[in-house]
Amino acid sequence: MNENKKIILTHEGLENLEQELQELKVVRRKDVAAKIKEARGQGDLSENAEYDAAKEEQAEIEARIVTIENMLRNAEVIDSVNATDTISIGNTVKLFDNEFEEELEYAIVGSAEADPFNGKISNESPIGMAIIGHKVGDVVEVEAPDGVISFKILEIN
Repeated sequence: MNENKKIILTHEGLENLEQELQELKVVRRKDVAAKIKEARGQGDLSENAEYDAAKEEQAEIEARIVTIENMLRNAEVIDSVNATDTISIGNTVKLFDNEFEEELEYAIVGSAEADPFNGKISNESPIGMAIIGHKVGDVVEVEAPDGVISFKILEIN
């Protein structure tokens, strides 16, 4: 990740990252330190699987802390109380998938918060890029790996 790239976050996304950072620094660091201490007490470290696993976990925790700190340093928090006449980051949209004839609802968020399985799509995703700037009633076509998908915008909140 580019360390100077602006990271677009909603207020909720910012709070979630801050909570995760706090959890990593206060709880997880202490837990892994205890695991390492316990594994060291078992003697020879060269063939100690518990020690190796704990050191690997420690490295993952420290890497995630650095990543979150960089994200927070470069965060641009968007106001999720945007105008609802055109779609922008922070809006929740209701779409009608013309192919599968079903309604879908997505929150448009920055890439750091994207979680499509929980209804949060990035402004940089194909659907996100295609619908930003559009209004209720617009039909938007999105280029996907299996062809073009057509959505009608039903609602913007």
